[in-house]
Amino acid sequence: MLPLDKQEIELVVHAVRAQGGLDETAWFETIAPDESQGRQPQFRGAYVCCYEPSSNRTIAGVVNLEDGQLQNWEHQVGMQARIVGDEFTLACELARKHPAFIEALDARGVDDPSKVLVESWSPGNFGSEEENTLRLAYGHCWLINDAGDNPYARPIANLHPVFDLGAREIIRIDDFGAVPIPPDPGPIIRTKQRSDLKPLAITQEQGPSFEVDGYQVKWQNWQVQVGFSVREGLILYDIGYHDNHRTRSILHRASMAEMVVPYGDPRHANYRRNAFDVGEYGVGAALDSLALGCDCVGHIHYFDVWSHDWHGNPTLIKNAVCMHEEDYGVLWKYSEPRSGQSTVTRSRRLVISSIATIGNYVYGFFWYFYQDGTIGVEVKATGIPFPSGIGRDERSDFGALVAEGVESHVHQHVFGFRLDMAVDGEKNTVTEMNFSSAPMGENNPYGNAIVGTETPLTTEQQAQRKMDLDAARYWKITNPEQRNRFGQPVAYKLLPGINAMPFQHPDSPVGKRAGFMYKHLWVTQYEPSELYPAGWFPNQHSGGDGLPKWTEGNRSVDNEDIVVWYTMNYHHLPRPEDWPVQPTVYCGFHLMPVGFFDENPAMDVPRTR
Repeated sequence: MLPLDKQEIELVVHAVRAQGGLDETAWFETIAPDESQGRQPQFRGAYVCCYEPSSNRTIAGVVNLEDGQLQNWEHQVGMQARIVGDEFTLACELARKHPAFIEALDARGVDDPSKVLVESWSPGNFGSEEENTLRLAYGHCWLINDAGDNPYARPIANLHPVFDLGAREIIRIDDFGAVPIPPDPGPIIRTKQRSDLKPLAITQEQGPSFEVDGYQVKWQNWQVQVGFSVREGLILYDIGYHDNHRTRSILHRASMAEMVVPYGDPRHANYRRNAFDVGEYGVGAALDSLALGCDCVGHIHYFDVWSHDWHGNPTLIKNAVCMHEEDYGVLWKYSEPRSGQSTVTRSRRLVISSIATIGNYVYGFFWYFYQDGTIGVEVKATGIPFPSGIGRDERSDFGALVAEGVESHVHQHVFGFRLDMAVDGEKNTVTEMNFSSAPMGENNPYGNAIVGTETPLTTEQQAQRKMDLDAARYWKITNPEQRNRFGQPVAYKLLPGINAMPFQHPDSPVGKRAGFMYKHLWVTQYEPSELYPAGWFPNQHSGGDGLPKWTEGNRSVDNEDIVVWYTMNYHHLPRPEDWPVQPTVYCGFHLMPVGFFDENPAMDVPRTR
């Protein structure tokens, strides 16, 4: 699925303005490739979602890009569109001019509202009438430092303007009492830097080994197509591996489809800090333009993509996606001590990545392709841990001090990956591998036996699973109809990495809205409309949508066209070393061939020695 270009976005805007019946207040939340028709669409289309403030309506449909007709244009009753960047700017300007807000700042010793950053979050849904009827945003405030490089260093605690974004007005100021504003401006740019770091040059005199045709990539038997949407950001399509004179499919589509960041402080307004960064704001809309030598190093190929503002004007994100090769150590090696011979082959991997700045946090989304047929996925998180002000002698059970008067609360980063599998064909089955110690006895006299048990997961409810370290659990995506030379079904295994369980109660407001996060694995029968694990419209939603709802029917996933959903949870209690900018932390998982090949597919990689 190719990304939309400038002309296609303009066509969509024209079609909606001409045929959508909207008034002049309406704006565009999302214009993205339409995937509702499945993998073999009858026409190239664009999904479009708009919000009309005058009627407080969210409306969505599809524009046929071949004839310009608007189709299936429907009011999404009770749903709220994502909060877009222009609304952030609008809300901040409203607050800076509001008399009650200015008065609250003055009570805290702040006499210049222009020096105050007001960042507006979705309020979530905690059951109030206004949350179910109005389009709201909940403000959090900081005093911007003089250098302008760290707007989050000096939180203005307990002060929260509440916005009706539909009416474009402040409906109240929640003020839970003044706390001294932290004195340290937390500068990021330091004048004194190390002088003993020597240059490290990466060169490829003959150029890279990959081939690029538009958004299509070929490298070391791999093929993949780069895609994009303003909601998910980087999407990869049609991933396959060329083996024995044919390209074997592995994935139809792969993306990070939702990201939830629930915070663990129940005091004052802190309980509202539960960000759905994909469904409430849009990762694609927040992609950085990457810089050579900084974000990406080496011989780089960049992909530009087209996004849009809320008026529907196309906006180009230059260098939105970076692709390069990396040396990755030893691929395989064997030393024969008797003959003195040693054979070594270096590993190289293809890296396709994007980086998004979403408020205080910065996330890098990295997809790795290895010469042995492995796919790696990694999220790199940096930026500034969300800071709150705290009294000089105050301590809490819900966070840690990172600077004088600054507390950063315990939280989790929950990533929901959608993996539309196609292991050697359309129909796959997921099996679960668990290992145990065999009981000691006649068949295990020395107590060393390890037994592996493979269990097919045949229905959607059976296939809702958690990790189990005691059982060394992992999951295999198999094709029962394709066999390797040993007669075994070809397969890829999903090998988890760093992970955790959520600590929010399942019946809490955020637990209901992010029900997918309570299982590390979900498997669903393929349905084109099921793209986002928390549902299409999580903003101010009361909960229950997405994977928990879709799997109520308990469809078969045994030798069916299936989608695998993997939930990855990075648990974070901030530390002083995370301030003023957090060093990058890493979490990820792998998809590794298991009997997909008849032998190591990297045996033909040229030897280093």
